[in-house]
Amino acid sequence: MRVKKIIEENQGTIVDVRTQGEFMGGNVVGSINIPLQEIQQRIDELKDLKQPLVLCCASGNRSGQATQFLSQMGMECYNGGSWMDVNYYKSQTV
Repeated sequence: MRVKKIIEENQGTIVDVRTQGEFMGGNVVGSINIPLQEIQQRIDELKDLKQPLVLCCASGNRSGQATQFLSQMGMECYNGGSWMDVNYYKSQTV
């Protein structure tokens, strides 16, 4: 699985697209929080991040929407699904 390899090898940036409140309730160490509704306005910030981007949320739905949008903008990104799955992969690197 490509996403697992990206996370395990620290190749890109993990972006959590949940709300700030959800993010504060638990998140992947080293991830950044850019809520889905802010993706369009913060596109320049996203372009400056180390790619590929691995997007995550609660279930994979919002991160899937963000992945589709950012891919159309020419960015290399992947839907990591649930932040807890991404967190599990990340914990394997420690």
